[in-house]
Amino acid sequence: MKNDNATPPPTNFIRNIIEKNLADNLYQHKKWSGKPGPEIEHAKAPEDTARIRTRFPPEPNGYLHFGHAKSIILNFNLAEDYQGRCHLRFDDTNPEKESEEYVNSIIDSVRWLGYEFQDEKENNLYFASDYFDYMYEAAVVLIKADLAYVDKQTPEEIRLNRGTLTEPGKDSPFRNQSVEDNLTLFEAMKQGKYADGEMVLRAKINMASPNINLRDPAIYRIRHVTHHNSGDKWCIYPMYTFAHPIEDALEKITHSICTLEFEDQRPFYDWVLKKLADAGFLAKPLPKQHEFSRLNLTHVVLSKRKLIQLVDEGHVHGWDDPRMPTLVGAKRRGYPPSGFKLFMDRIGVSKADSVIDYQVFEDAMREVLNHECDRRIAVLNPLKLVIHNFPENHIELCEVPNHPQDSERGSRQVKLTKELWIEKEDFEVNPPPKFFRLFPGNQVRLRYGFVIECTGYETDDQGKVIKVLCDYLPDTKSGTPGSDAVKVKGNIHWVSAQFSTSVVIRNYDRLFHSDNPNDAENFLDDINQNSIQMSEAVCEEHITQASIGDQFQFERHGYYIVDPESSTEQMIFNRTATLRDIWQK
Repeated sequence: MKNDNATPPPTNFIRNIIEKNLADNLYQHKKWSGKPGPEIEHAKAPEDTARIRTRFPPEPNGYLHFGHAKSIILNFNLAEDYQGRCHLRFDDTNPEKESEEYVNSIIDSVRWLGYEFQDEKENNLYFASDYFDYMYEAAVVLIKADLAYVDKQTPEEIRLNRGTLTEPGKDSPFRNQSVEDNLTLFEAMKQGKYADGEMVLRAKINMASPNINLRDPAIYRIRHVTHHNSGDKWCIYPMYTFAHPIEDALEKITHSICTLEFEDQRPFYDWVLKKLADAGFLAKPLPKQHEFSRLNLTHVVLSKRKLIQLVDEGHVHGWDDPRMPTLVGAKRRGYPPSGFKLFMDRIGVSKADSVIDYQVFEDAMREVLNHECDRRIAVLNPLKLVIHNFPENHIELCEVPNHPQDSERGSRQVKLTKELWIEKEDFEVNPPPKFFRLFPGNQVRLRYGFVIECTGYETDDQGKVIKVLCDYLPDTKSGTPGSDAVKVKGNIHWVSAQFSTSVVIRNYDRLFHSDNPNDAENFLDDINQNSIQMSEAVCEEHITQASIGDQFQFERHGYYIVDPESSTEQMIFNRTATLRDIWQK
């Protein structure tokens, strides 16, 4: 997806870094063999035609959320703007929680946002698990350089000996065992001769380092678990912090862009790459990690644990519930991909953590939807209106624009008949001050139609208004010379009772009441119990031509999308957003 803005993309500190690197010709002679691999596979390859390489590296252990969209858009747009490539790589080094379901959903979501990682020249869809042989080889390289050792301490002993933020750690009693012993033990771990947790492979760095992440971190652990991609080939798996820099280097990533929580891990990232480059396993220039602030929105939780809890405990109707901040939920709700792009442009990229008001997000969506959506007429709370002096079987065709700001989208004809549906809120028996819609004796215009005058109303046995009566002024139709003959202050929308169709409306709202539900003692207590309200409505007959995923602005009400559960017998519309913010303080 190219940057659609006429103006250049807003600059940020990451773009400044890239531009300086390119100006310094840092990557001018980097090699690329056409597929990931260590230096021996790239050494004789031609120079890379991609000026930079970025990557989006999700773990396939859940559905992508709004925060992931920020990373996707950032990485793919940087590659696009600097004549590079962006890889989609699955960091699938944790077999207990990963599945093909999540892999497929992630691929679909990246493509839904408008980005592609495969073309006729390159296929940049990768799995970290395809590099397990390389990672094992890299671990052996470190062992042979006396930079890694097998530790037989229990997990509790390792934790206790790690030290604190104010106290240094203690060396493991196994830290100085011979290279030969470490190689033998590591091979035995690979062969499945030890149980889960019985031993780990640790990098040998500095147990007194002020950065606790450099106190001999674990780089391999034993897990007798079937992997979704590699099956039962392996019973040892690399730790993410060890695997990640190697994956970047194998793929010749130039700029490894991640969120701020990984900033403390950057020294270990650099240590791994430098030691493997010194041993000839990798080549310079090496990838560089750069951190940016993650997305934080009001009224939203983005914790994967909390999202899983919402789904598993039935507080929402699945991962694609339109109230969920997942990309599958956003698609079903009708948030457009270009709205995410506009939103990300507006909030920018920085190192400063901040919380963005959800209104900013929805305003970006409204701006895109206002441009993209054709208009349709829907009455959400119907009240019957009868035009007493309108001919019984007459059909008056009213010309209605599909988009008031875009004449090229054409128009359609809506049928006006003797009996109509109007909104209940457009009629009052005893109107309040400055009420310009229908009440006995008042005149209003039927939008795109005639001026009418209210002559009365009917009620049921409980006194509830069930029908409004009126006369129309025949020479006042919109678009005719007589349309200005009668001046009125009110203008109401309507649909024909005869030529309309009943639909189900799902009005979605924010899932949480407070700005930061994460601050609540139990975030579930903050759930907005009115975040979904269902009702029946009537729409103009043209709505029956809509297909699943089609989206419209229902005039006066908001933006709605046809839900996948719709059928020819019953159409269901999800509200994407109101026409204006209704949560303003």
